[in-house]
Amino acid sequence: MDKKILRIITQNARIPFKDVADKCGVSRAAIHQRVSKLFEDKVITGSGYQVDPRELGYNLCVFVGIMLEKGNMYDNVCAELEKIPEVVCAFYTLGKYSMMVKVYAKNDAHLMQILNGRIQSLHGVANTETLTALDEKFNRQLPID
Repeated sequence: MDKKILRIITQNARIPFKDVADKCGVSRAAIHQRVSKLFEDKVITGSGYQVDPRELGYNLCVFVGIMLEKGNMYDNVCAELEKIPEVVCAFYTLGKYSMMVKVYAKNDAHLMQILNGRIQSLHGVANTETLTALDEKFNRQLPID
């Protein structure tokens, strides 16, 4: 039942619980209880609307590979990166970079300010490399089997 609910709500997060209940053949209260439990169990980790950053004036999307001075500095650097609103996600990675972050900037000057003034000045950041995203073709959830 949970997977069926997840399939439905990941395809349309705005679908009313009544419609989900109809598709699942159960009551609205049952759907509400199951979805509440999925949030409680952290199966569902968020909800809300996706806003196009370009519509807010953020015309650049970049991925910044961050090399740390030491791997054990990850938690401290990540806590500082979380204070930078333009950094929208961060990953601890294997390979050339210790971390990879996704950053939105309004223009080149704004990006330079974020990189030089904020990210590269963090204690523990040894080096960075920036990759510019030219276009995003899709952004989706994993299929629910």
